[in-house]
Amino acid sequence: MNYKDIRQLIGKNVTVKIDRALGTMHKGFIYTLNYGYIEGIIAPDGECLDAYVLGVSKPVREFTGRCIAIIHRTDEDDDKVVVAPEGEEYSDEQIKAMTDFQERFHRSVVVRYAGSEVF
Repeated sequence: MNYKDIRQLIGKNVTVKIDRALGTMHKGFIYTLNYGYIEGIIAPDGECLDAYVLGVSKPVREFTGRCIAIIHRTDEDDDKVVVAPEGEEYSDEQIKAMTDFQERFHRSVVVRYAGSEVF
């Protein structure tokens, strides 16, 4: 899948390889949720597409769940996928609050549907 088509992931199940587990310290702050990447989708930074995993209260090495949103950064080309267990929903405000430990350093919007004109 091309990076420009990541909106098509919304509503689909994806597997996230976790490289910064819940509680991990990296670059001066603690990850308050599991954070990783989706193999096979290369982001503009040359690395795999990053993903936040919500709704999992323990550190994990891998997680398969549903992509519920994308955090579209408007100040740089490094969007993040938001993944949650099947059946769990979060409001835009909840997503922003849970990812604030990292996203507070960026301007971004939460995108919920594939046809979004935000991109």
